Amino acid sequence: MKKHLPAIVSGFGAGVLSIVPLAKGLTCCIIVPFAAYMALILDRKSTHDTGRISASRGFIIGVMTGVFAAIFGSAFDILITYITRSNDIVASFPEFQKMINDFPVSEAIRAEIISMFQNLRNDIVTNGFSFLYTFSVLINNFVVNTLFGAIGGLAGAQIINNRVGNSEE
Repeated sequence: MKKHLPAIVSGFGAGVLSIVPLAKGLTCCIIVPFAAYMALILDRKSTHDTGRISASRGFIIGVMTGVFAAIFGSAFDILITYITRSNDIVASFPEFQKMINDFPVSEAIRAEIISMFQNLRNDIVTNGFSFLYTFSVLINNFVVNTLFGAIGGLAGAQIINNRVGNSEE
């Protein structure tokens, strides 16, 4: 557990920031990679390691940070949706209906898409929960956060190694 603590702490921070309205759009490309970098720094401090970080270690810590960010971010998003019975889908549904009408698909497909999202919206408004929404949030967060966590871990390891290399010279 202790060896996973830096990834858990950084993943928790990224998960919390991923539900903040203005920061939500920056989650994949800035917050999660930065959290992976911070996890590497925390890992070095907790192990008192002053040497270079292998690419595989950076990758593993980055992936773990992304997984924890996905778990915490999804849990907070689903919990807030349950409590408020509202989310981005509910708020933007009228604009979504206008947008879908401009898609080059048949009327039957368009009607099915609108019906599916209407059911999802109604589930959230009436119950605070939608299985489809929960499933899509979990899958999306796991794929995106894990990928960008791995990228952040690899980039962070390289940044730290460059600093270690410069201080040794």
